[in-house]
Amino acid sequence: MGLICLLLNLASLALFAWIILSYVVNFGRLPWGHPVRKIYDALSKAINPILVPIRRVMPPVRAGSIGLDLSPLVLFLIIIVLRSVLGC
Repeated sequence: MGLICLLLNLASLALFAWIILSYVVNFGRLPWGHPVRKIYDALSKAINPILVPIRRVMPPVRAGSIGLDLSPLVLFLIIIVLRSVLGC
């Protein structure tokens, strides 16, 4: 049970870092070889396969002319529920 709790904690930390880095990469205009972009790309390869099924069920919410992707928030909620069920 301790290993599962550790993995859930690491998943939530990685998801939080991915969200922050997505803003840095998208609005910071970093060059392709920048280390922050490499970290973001590595996190994206790990997190996007988990988010794809959530995105299929729940498309982006339209807010005017933009779409707001709430799938990371749903994944956070799933992690929180799993942690509470497992007693982490």
